[in-house]
Amino acid sequence: MTTTRRWSVDIFVDEHEDERTTHAEARLHTNDKTYLVGRGTARRNPADSEIAEIGDELAVARALSALAHELLEVTAFDIEAITHKHVHLHD
Repeated sequence: MTTTRRWSVDIFVDEHEDERTTHAEARLHTNDKTYLVGRGTARRNPADSEIAEIGDELAVARALSALAHELLEVTAFDIEAITHKHVHLHD
């Protein structure tokens, strides 16, 4: 029998023109009580063109990367709690 679970990631992007900074937050929601958040930031060099999409992409990529690392850490912790042995998970 196949069991399907649905997890979702909400991504929020906030741009601060005066700081030339874009912040992104990726929030993972699972079927259980797991709730993880990854955050990322992109800063535009004053000499660069103002193309908001590039800052959004970079900030979101960093937020998703941080979220992936958080999930790996939680997974290692869960395995250690069961096996009582140190676990190091590779990307």
